[in-house]
Amino acid sequence: MEATIEFIKKIVENLNGFGFPFLVFFIGVLEFSFGLYKRKWPKNERWVDITCFTLPRLVIRPAFAYYALQFLPYALPGFKNVFGWVPFLWGFAIIAVADDLTQYWYHRLHHEIPWLWRFHRTHHSANYMGMAMASRQNLIYTLFFSQTYLTAALVYLGLGIPAIAVRLIKSTITTLAHSSIAWDKPFYKYKALHPIAWVLERLISTPATHHAHHAATTDDGVGYYKGNFGNMFFLWDIIFGTALISRQYPKAYGISHYEGDQWYAQLLWPIFKSKVPGSELSADGPVVRIDIDKESPTEKASKIPEIHLAPSEVNPVYN
Repeated sequence: MEATIEFIKKIVENLNGFGFPFLVFFIGVLEFSFGLYKRKWPKNERWVDITCFTLPRLVIRPAFAYYALQFLPYALPGFKNVFGWVPFLWGFAIIAVADDLTQYWYHRLHHEIPWLWRFHRTHHSANYMGMAMASRQNLIYTLFFSQTYLTAALVYLGLGIPAIAVRLIKSTITTLAHSSIAWDKPFYKYKALHPIAWVLERLISTPATHHAHHAATTDDGVGYYKGNFGNMFFLWDIIFGTALISRQYPKAYGISHYEGDQWYAQLLWPIFKSKVPGSELSADGPVVRIDIDKESPTEKASKIPEIHLAPSEVNPVYN
């Protein structure tokens, strides 16, 4: 057993250095090869996606990790490697639950509390799905990710390898869940795979369940931006009653009233404001904006506009 654990640790160390970056590169090549973005990736959105993908990995997380590991010996003297005795599998299980459960609530609260919504809005503004969407976030939202602080503290306390293993697996699952590659479709298509699909879609985030969270509307019974908040584990949505499983994909993504807020506003609101009149990110914009119906007056009269991502104003808790 010990030999197996050591083997797993070595795999984790190698994957941390080369495996995940290679996976991301491979997925990116596949998405472009299949024409994912086509005409849906204008210059402004490219800046948002690329900056959100690179800046946290190259600057924010390394800088935080460095300063955290300098600070922790003063904040927690005598606690370095205090949990070094914890077996790898137990450490992995504890960190996986603590990390992902806190992020589930962090994510959910940004949908349910209106004044927090604008810090998360960037993640939903694009009208496409793809690998880059996994990290498309306002940088202030990213700074307060629970796992950033949790991982640094756990490394100091002696659970570095389990923490890295969790990060790698979680990053892989969330990247694949945001990707345009619908890897879960075969599980729904072939009857023999349905039992596996039943377990899989309730345990982890899949493209079908997470794409539903990024849908532009809930009218089709597929989109569900009022739930499906899980990152690595979809299990939290099952437990807390925020799950919708349809095994289908939305026809449209994003925010229906999004009109291309400048990339710098999306990255650093409220430090920089959008120049788009009426935007939630503009200087005098609403906290949560009601969808704009661009149809003719006759069509407008026959439809009732919906509230898009205005959680607490409609229902503070989603069931």
